Amino acid sequence: MPNRSKKDFSDDFSDGFSDGFPDKPLASPDGVKKNKAARLSFPSARWYPLLGALAGFMLILLFIGGAGQDARARMSIPHEEWLQADLHPSAITPASRIRSERLHSGDNAVAVLQRLGFGNVESHRMVLAANASYQLKSVRVGQVFKRVDNATGTDFYYNMDARERLHLHQDAGTHDWQASVEKRKIFSRQRIASGTITGSLFGSSERAGMDQRTTMNLVNIFSWDIDFARDMRSGDTFKVIYEERFDDEGKPLESSILAARFVNQGKQYQAIRYQQINGDVNYFTPDGKSMRKAYLKAPVKFTRISSRFTLRRKHPILGYTRAHRGVDYAAPRGTPVHAIGEGYIAFKGWKHGYGRFILIRHNNRQHSTAYAHMSRFARGMKRGKHVRQGQVIGYVGMSGLATGPHLHFEFRVRGRAVNPLTVKHPPARPVAKAERDRFMQQTAPLLGLLKQSSSAVNWG
Repeated sequence: MPNRSKKDFSDDFSDGFSDGFPDKPLASPDGVKKNKAARLSFPSARWYPLLGALAGFMLILLFIGGAGQDARARMSIPHEEWLQADLHPSAITPASRIRSERLHSGDNAVAVLQRLGFGNVESHRMVLAANASYQLKSVRVGQVFKRVDNATGTDFYYNMDARERLHLHQDAGTHDWQASVEKRKIFSRQRIASGTITGSLFGSSERAGMDQRTTMNLVNIFSWDIDFARDMRSGDTFKVIYEERFDDEGKPLESSILAARFVNQGKQYQAIRYQQINGDVNYFTPDGKSMRKAYLKAPVKFTRISSRFTLRRKHPILGYTRAHRGVDYAAPRGTPVHAIGEGYIAFKGWKHGYGRFILIRHNNRQHSTAYAHMSRFARGMKRGKHVRQGQVIGYVGMSGLATGPHLHFEFRVRGRAVNPLTVKHPPARPVAKAERDRFMQQTAPLLGLLKQSSSAVNWG
């Protein structure tokens, strides 16, 4: 390879750079002589507008890309990021030093206060000062003690529950502690979740962003119309508008469904939450009819029917054909069993092949329901006890003549067993005529949200 001078390399570089921005012919007709004015030169002024436009276009693309990422982040912000601790504003300054200690098994208040840097005598003084407002001997494992120090003094905080906080304050240079109980802020937000049933309701609702607590509320609302053990089908859809509540540290407290729609086997059900003038809160259909019925559709949730009502069935243990005057709900041992209606316990105990058995006589005196093969009874169940609709009365088992854990359930009219799956349940009272206009005005916005096209993205 022949030796090349620095000038040759400079010529090569100039050729490559200038080719992109031609100004003058760079080569002579014989292909050897170069245009010296082009070497290491920048483009001429007439290219500046084009370069400026190109740079501006690139900046716009970067801005749009960044804005899109910010929008996605806002949609997925967890609640911990939009809730801030509600400590007393005067206690938090830029120069504050904040320390916290969590209570472990075997801890007492004095021990945790000492871990926060308070001396033994000071810790006992704080416990005594708090007694008038809250006894720190009642602290619970997992709770947090918080200490805040600044130039004006020292503050100590302990969350008594979700709504109240103990606050101890000591001015700088003094030894006295002042105790008070402060109200904690409750934060709330509305969310929308919608989905299609594929597999189980719990799995589908979880994919839509709902927690199990809200899903159970959904089941309770529609349990008078939908038997979730028998009627659920793949392809059913739901849409739920609900409100979540958090304490001032982001801990979930509870949720309330404001409106919901469930489409089961092509039939649509809608429910709206409404607080009546007398203060009662119930769920109603959009035209004001109560979602409540005299009886629930089923005494257990999320099971399958293993045997139906029939006058001729071969008994799995006895081996001969006999009537099966109820419905068997197969479910895991320990599944809660609910009274489907309000009434009184007429019998509770062991009843031959039924095993552990409860008979409830309902308020109209014509209907009764029987629950058999339970593993155990709920605490407090006894003959003559009044039970509420939906109250847990026992737990699924296989006592008596049973081949596996299930609940045998019977519905009796004047003592005669009828098919529970075909009984028509009368509704409770509708919205009173005197407040029908009020009901329509308050529920119209929620109904509007239910009618909008469903979105799989939660908002809050």
